[in-house]
Amino acid sequence: MGDMAPLIGRHTNKIDAKGRVSVPKPFRASFTDQDFPGIYVYPRFQEPALEACGSDYMVRLSESLEDPAALTDEQRLVAAAILDYVHPLAFDPEGRVALPQELLDHAQLSKNAVFVGKGERFHIWQPEAYDAHRQATFENAAKHNVTMALGRLGKPGGGA
Repeated sequence: MGDMAPLIGRHTNKIDAKGRVSVPKPFRASFTDQDFPGIYVYPRFQEPALEACGSDYMVRLSESLEDPAALTDEQRLVAAAILDYVHPLAFDPEGRVALPQELLDHAQLSKNAVFVGKGERFHIWQPEAYDAHRQATFENAAKHNVTMALGRLGKPGGGA
């Protein structure tokens, strides 16, 4: 993840009639030093939500397709699909992006959007869909007694 602070937390913002939504300031701040003054947004294939990242992540994803050893065949298919569906969305002076209709439709977004930090990326959800997803994820983790052992994840900047 480099020097970028992890994207964490949840933020809900209104979507205007033109499909514009303000990207939460803590999220925007993480992308200011990157090459593109905005975010890259694409549909999540597993859920009715969107995923967004900065140009650094998008460059690494694109470069991974050029390295046969970087990805499994399945990962290569997903990476290629992301590059096919991605929309580069520049921030306007107010920190908003204009979500294209196909992205609004995929995530069933109309009035509000929930931004959920996921480390180097973030998701954008319709609020009720996110609430249901969040509850199901919590229940699944509780059912399986899932815990995190940070020692297994490696140290920052040092690999696993």
